[in-house]
Amino acid sequence: MLNNRLLLDQRSRVVAAAVVAVLLAVVFQKTFVFLYANWQREEYSHGFLIPPISAFLLWQRRHQLARIPFKGSWAGFALVLLGLAIFFLNFFTSVVGADAYALVIVVAGFALAFMGWEAFKIALIPIALLLLMNPLPTFWYNRLSSELQLISSQLGVALMRAFGVSVFLQGNVIDLGNYQLQVAEACSGLRYLFPLMTLGAVIGYLFKGRVWMRWCLFLSTAPITVLMNSLRIGVIGVLVDRFGIAQAEGFLHQFEGWVIFMACFALLILEARVLLRLSGDSRTLSQALGLRQSQAHGEGSSSSAVRRKVSTPAVAASVLIALSLYPALALPQRAEVKPARTDFSLFPSRIGDWIGRRERIENVYLDVLQLDDYLLANYVPQSTRPEAAGTTAPVNLYVAYYASQRTGRSVHSPSSCLPGGGWRIEQFEERELKGIQPGGRPLRVNRAVISQGADRQLVYYWFQERGRDLTNEYAVKWYLLTDAVTRDRTDGALVRVVTPLREGEDIHLGDVRLGQFAAAALPTLAPYLPD
Repeated sequence: MLNNRLLLDQRSRVVAAAVVAVLLAVVFQKTFVFLYANWQREEYSHGFLIPPISAFLLWQRRHQLARIPFKGSWAGFALVLLGLAIFFLNFFTSVVGADAYALVIVVAGFALAFMGWEAFKIALIPIALLLLMNPLPTFWYNRLSSELQLISSQLGVALMRAFGVSVFLQGNVIDLGNYQLQVAEACSGLRYLFPLMTLGAVIGYLFKGRVWMRWCLFLSTAPITVLMNSLRIGVIGVLVDRFGIAQAEGFLHQFEGWVIFMACFALLILEARVLLRLSGDSRTLSQALGLRQSQAHGEGSSSSAVRRKVSTPAVAASVLIALSLYPALALPQRAEVKPARTDFSLFPSRIGDWIGRRERIENVYLDVLQLDDYLLANYVPQSTRPEAAGTTAPVNLYVAYYASQRTGRSVHSPSSCLPGGGWRIEQFEERELKGIQPGGRPLRVNRAVISQGADRQLVYYWFQERGRDLTNEYAVKWYLLTDAVTRDRTDGALVRVVTPLREGEDIHLGDVRLGQFAAAALPTLAPYLPD
């Protein structure tokens, strides 16, 4: 009779869990569409496997969990409330992907509300693993990709030179003389890093060893990825130098990528074996990972299982999820306001005493920037006034406009892009241009002196965000959040002006040049960058 009651209780719990899972699937249906779309990308293609892996890790701990009494926690209810708040806030904002993290928070919160702290500690890592199925926010992804491209380029070139290849590195461009290799976003190593981090997390979790060894396995995935991706770039460079550009294209290029990932995984397994030997552990790796267990291990039998009852916090969390079902389905899609503006194709070639010539951005860069409109032009002063002496060098004006930054498309900061082009930032500061006062306040700009070999340039740039002139990228994100809620607007632009510094030229003259040009250009830009 008792066994039948226990079986009934177990079935009831399974049914209750299934009902909550269905509710979550309906509430977060758009989130799953977003995740599925991102799992098509090579960087996140491992995302399909993470939910089954998480479930498998929990199933492995089923006997251990069966012996622990579940005492629901109201902290779990609070966590569910927080996750749902983030989910609905995401509806009104431009923080793309925040709802995916909200989903994991809600799942973790419900588990805590149902299990209580003692059992939740066992389930924490498998649940936290779900975070690795989510794409990084675009802002962090771009920065991480840029840094990895630079590191991989430098290490790859070092390997080429070790094999006697004559090569010149300029940012992310590897010049082999007859050929040039562009270490683009696809070669940053992120397509290896994210899947390998997942494997490192799983192996570290299964590894029955000291805590520092587990963390070592997980954290080492980053340097392993960087080194092996650099090796891949170096090998491609050597092959291109010996056998031609075909070695960097097509099937062979993809095959090399697959081989490198498998080599990364092999190094991770080798590291686990080495850690076992260094610690004096005589177990095999399969035993350390818990893949071989004796029948006598008996990690909890059905006779030692305790009875369960659904706690009040779990019921409250379930009701909260059910109540969120209606607003999640009933709230209409918010229409974003896209203010009227003049297209840059109509931007004048003359600005005061400055005459400009338009240029085009190559499609390969437009595909990365994903902007809606842009202006790129070189302007030279035509004034013969005495006070203009020394300011006759050209000024390059670049404006990137985004009608919407809700879907992950956003301005790319020059502080990240310039090093990729081979430019070294010598000086960087914020500066206030008191002689230029749009909206009655001095214009604040980021000022950088950059160099590439013997060439030096002075750069001013700022972010024009719905009537605000901003220099801080985090302030840009904050105002995107608030304006999306209060104004239904996320349009914005990057404005950058650059002038060359001739050999021996005083930087002050470059400041004068850019200041004069900015003062002339800002009033002209007003119709193209709406307030």
